[in-house]
Amino acid sequence: MTENMGIDEFALKIRQEVLKMACHANGGHIAPAYSMTDIISVLYFDNVLRYNEKNPNWDDRDMFILSKGHGVLALYAALSIAGYFPIEELTSFCKPGSRLGSLAKYGSVPGIEATTGSLGHGLSYAVGIALANKIDKNDSKTYVLLGDGECEEGSVWEGFLSASHHRLDNLVVIIDNNKLQAMGSVESILSIQNFPEKLGAFGFSVEDIDGHDYQAIKRALLYKEKDKPRAIVANTIKGKGISFMENTPIWHYRIPDEVEIEVALKELKMTREELGIYENSLFRNII
Repeated sequence: MTENMGIDEFALKIRQEVLKMACHANGGHIAPAYSMTDIISVLYFDNVLRYNEKNPNWDDRDMFILSKGHGVLALYAALSIAGYFPIEELTSFCKPGSRLGSLAKYGSVPGIEATTGSLGHGLSYAVGIALANKIDKNDSKTYVLLGDGECEEGSVWEGFLSASHHRLDNLVVIIDNNKLQAMGSVESILSIQNFPEKLGAFGFSVEDIDGHDYQAIKRALLYKEKDKPRAIVANTIKGKGISFMENTPIWHYRIPDEVEIEVALKELKMTREELGIYENSLFRNII
């Protein structure tokens, strides 16, 4: 099935599976997953990330670190579509005994390379992997995706300094710049402003792109400048793909009600049958 799918179809499939997982679990970070879905689609399905789903621990694989661990719904969907584990397992998300938790956890399922969710740590982890590969003369690349709100953490900027100091041109940092975090806009909570200028000053090769433009994403991911780590500021829309979720802070963690779900299904080209039967809990939107 996947051999004949375009990147837009992979992205739509991921968004469909994300909605299904969250509804069946009565919880989940849908909107944060949707802002990064197009980036994940290009990484895994457009000949960018070097991996072997039949041998997930292949020594020469590229590594993808999801520092923004609460966006893991999109990564679970991508990994299952790629063949790391059965897609039927997705609807077990956050249920008793499931391997699929609400945050990324190393070793939970094949393809999850780091435990993240406590924000601000994934970049340092990725820097360590990239440095080890450089010392070992391994040509593998390390990709790490950060949230823009996550970049309010001081540890992130220590990671940027370290990557530049060690000239890690095998490291690609992607910032999911959707301009929102859990409680509001990044600008109003702790303004960061002008990522490209700051990261350029830190010694990165930087590109500012539309994070939903598949061609721009691929071009930026594959570009390499000798002795400089790569930073991609991907300008995205939180909740991209479902109109009432887009750029709306309340959808950081929320599940559609029965009226909203009809809109979501139409916009994601899904049927009720494809969504499946799930419990409509009164407590689903208390967070």
